[in-house]
Amino acid sequence: ELVNFTQKLVRESPKQRAQFWSTADPSTPEHWKDSTKTHRDFIWEEVIGRLPAPNVAANPRSRLIYDEPKFRGYEVMLDVWPDIIAYGILLVPKDLKPGERRPVVVCQHGLEGRPSDVADSKLDAPAYHRYAVRLAEEGFITFAPQNPFIGKDRFRLIQRKAHPLKLALFSFILGQHQRLLEWLAQQPFVDPERIGFYGLSYGGKTAVRVPPLLDGYALSICSADFNEWVWKNTSVEAGYSYLVTQEYDMIEFNLANVANYAELAMLMAPRPFMVERGHADGVAPDEWVAYEYAKVRRFYATRMKMPERTEIEFFDGPHTINGKGTFEFLRRHLRWP
Repeated sequence: ELVNFTQKLVRESPKQRAQFWSTADPSTPEHWKDSTKTHRDFIWEEVIGRLPAPNVAANPRSRLIYDEPKFRGYEVMLDVWPDIIAYGILLVPKDLKPGERRPVVVCQHGLEGRPSDVADSKLDAPAYHRYAVRLAEEGFITFAPQNPFIGKDRFRLIQRKAHPLKLALFSFILGQHQRLLEWLAQQPFVDPERIGFYGLSYGGKTAVRVPPLLDGYALSICSADFNEWVWKNTSVEAGYSYLVTQEYDMIEFNLANVANYAELAMLMAPRPFMVERGHADGVAPDEWVAYEYAKVRRFYATRMKMPERTEIEFFDGPHTINGKGTFEFLRRHLRWP
């Protein structure tokens, strides 16, 4: 009886989402951005849980860790709140000219990842293929943040403790990215209007929860994660369901009645949004991904009248960075070179 009751709620959730978004005005990109501010605020405050903006000095600390032929790499640490930091690896191309401002790609690792997995030229991690390094070698500035989804159950304890306080792990991640965007925008070699986000797996989860809520990101790429997220969390039949995997941290308060991945992606508009999807990726079948993405494509094409600002790339591969269509997407929309 409990299963039948909850599955009925799942089937009815698209109607609830439609009702929630009925006050949004997609008649123009400007109206969409203005009219969805209340929706962004609601998702941040009532679904994820909102903390105060970072309220201590950034106190940036950095040290040189890589000196490669085309770039230098620095460990960077920033204070966010008392006892909470943001940390990552910044790669800066050596051919920067005095006074030049370049685009940045924030390259987000996945579950149990480290910034070095994407930013160390001597490490070819199977899922990442040095993509922050490859972008830096093309002349992009890159920053690889450490997100707190690491340590097996240790980070899930944060989630469990946060939920009774009307917070979640992404409450803290959003604050870290607020501080990161502030700091990047202050660097004399960064163009603050051209900061993109590109994340894989749990980094793909970040791609639909952080850039849509933070105006500082000019685009977002979700790799190896985009999904029919409601089914992924609630199916009692599919082997892809989080109900039968170890990721018990995935549940978000009332999300099915508020936003699926399509609606979260639409909050990026009119900023560009892209999905990277391997046919053999075990997070979901292609059909789930394509079904949910079709809503995004239709929205950009028919409501925003900007079909060129969204894209999906399917490739014959597993849960990994492909780095082909996505790299071209970054070059085009971040205008580099």
